[in-house]
Amino acid sequence: MLQELAIENFAIISSLQVSFGEGMTTLTGETGAGKSIIIDAVGLLMGGRGSTDYIRQGATKCLLEGQFIVGKANKLPLLLEELSIDLTDGTVIISREINQSGKNVCRVNGRLVNTTVLREIGTYLVDIHGQNEHQELMQADHHLNLLDQYASDQLPNLKETYKQIYQSYKKTLKRVKNKQTNEKEFAQRLDMLTFQSQEIESADLRIGEESELKEERQRLANYHKVMAALNNTYDALSGGETSSLDGVGFAMNEMMDIENLATEYSDISETIKNSYYQLQEVANEALRCVDALEVDEGRLDEIETRLDVIRQLKRKYGESEEQILSYWQEINEELLASTQFEQQNEQLEKELATLETALIKAADELSLERKKVARKLEEAILKELAELYLEKTLFEVRFFESDNPIYQESGQDSVEFYITTNPGEPLKPLVKVASGGELSRVMLALKTIFSQLHGMTSIVFDEVDTGVSGRVAQAIANKIHQISQRSQVLCITHLPQVAAVADTQYYIEKNIVGERTETSLYLLTHDERVLEVGRMLAGDEITPLTIEHAKELLALAKK
Repeated sequence: MLQELAIENFAIISSLQVSFGEGMTTLTGETGAGKSIIIDAVGLLMGGRGSTDYIRQGATKCLLEGQFIVGKANKLPLLLEELSIDLTDGTVIISREINQSGKNVCRVNGRLVNTTVLREIGTYLVDIHGQNEHQELMQADHHLNLLDQYASDQLPNLKETYKQIYQSYKKTLKRVKNKQTNEKEFAQRLDMLTFQSQEIESADLRIGEESELKEERQRLANYHKVMAALNNTYDALSGGETSSLDGVGFAMNEMMDIENLATEYSDISETIKNSYYQLQEVANEALRCVDALEVDEGRLDEIETRLDVIRQLKRKYGESEEQILSYWQEINEELLASTQFEQQNEQLEKELATLETALIKAADELSLERKKVARKLEEAILKELAELYLEKTLFEVRFFESDNPIYQESGQDSVEFYITTNPGEPLKPLVKVASGGELSRVMLALKTIFSQLHGMTSIVFDEVDTGVSGRVAQAIANKIHQISQRSQVLCITHLPQVAAVADTQYYIEKNIVGERTETSLYLLTHDERVLEVGRMLAGDEITPLTIEHAKELLALAKK
């Protein structure tokens, strides 16, 4: 329920604050006084499209605030919890500020939100219907949604079951189509991976092999240089008549003869001994290297060929042996997985066929339940229309069958409302035959039905009673009041019958204050309501008879 509404610098309203109670409240006044501006303000609080045109001339911004009480049947608390918006004592305070720059600042219970979130929240708070708000009725593709709103206990569960199967079906169907589209590319990739795997495998690559080959190549390339160095080293140390070892051996023998005479002689003797034995070992090692050194003239070519293979592999598959072998493992895993490709395809086709069968079954069950709901909706609408003096009306929810149904997220059903208000005339699409007044009554009949089902906080009617009079006007008044027994109703009206049945009546007037137009809102007392209803009955010239008629309307409404 909308408790409080505050407006600042909005259109021709400089400042306005109004409280609303339960039941039915009407807003009346002369044409152009600004009644619809108040409804526009409520619409903006519900996330409606904003514009700088709403800002009062001379102001830099407009500010709208609304305080709502959320009933227990309302599902808004669940949404607010998802949005991490606190809800205290069931109170929701919404504010919206529109600046000259076009910037919107929206808050819900102090938390900043965007207009998309505001719109989502608004769907749980206020339902606004104006003179041109019949578009849902006038668009056949919305009729299925209206039918689903009049849901049985089973229908929501059937819709959810169908939706889950449909989403799985669409996902699997997409996979199948992608497979078919990419089959050629996949086959080409398999050929490429097979070639790459065989190329790497045939190379029989080993980690560290390249560095070993380069070292061996280095030795082979310098064979003659190495052989000469080793021979010369051996000759210098122990070969020939004047070998170094002989000289060191002579010195060692000389020092051994005097090493016992002094400590320093002993140290010299020990050092020479160590040097002699080390040089002797070096000479022997050089000789062994000479004996072991062989040259295979073809080996160098083999090494160059092998290194070239490794270079080619590195250029294609990685910068090192580790990377090449890692890539080889990866493509082998992909090739292994590809061997199961056909099996997967068969499994995918079976899965799709199973889902398609389940989808058809779920769609048929949903359609059957909708048809049951449609019959009940038809009966309910005809009952409401009879109370609105359209008792001769025939109304039908038609299902359009197809040999090749198209399955969508909403199911397979194509639905449209058909109606005739003239006995003997065939039923035709509602969007083509209903007049403005009839559409208002059909919409009102639907709203009466749906207000019994939904936990909507407030319903706003903006001159939906235009174009009717007499007993039809009274019937519409009674129907709006009936709706207000379940939801708060705010109603802008020019009909005295509707104003009379309201629990509360506000009068809106436009005045010139300081050369500026101002809109004001007043809560009418009983006596003021008599005068206002009288004005609505007779216009400017109010006679005693008019007053009596107004009193009678109010008295009958009270009963």
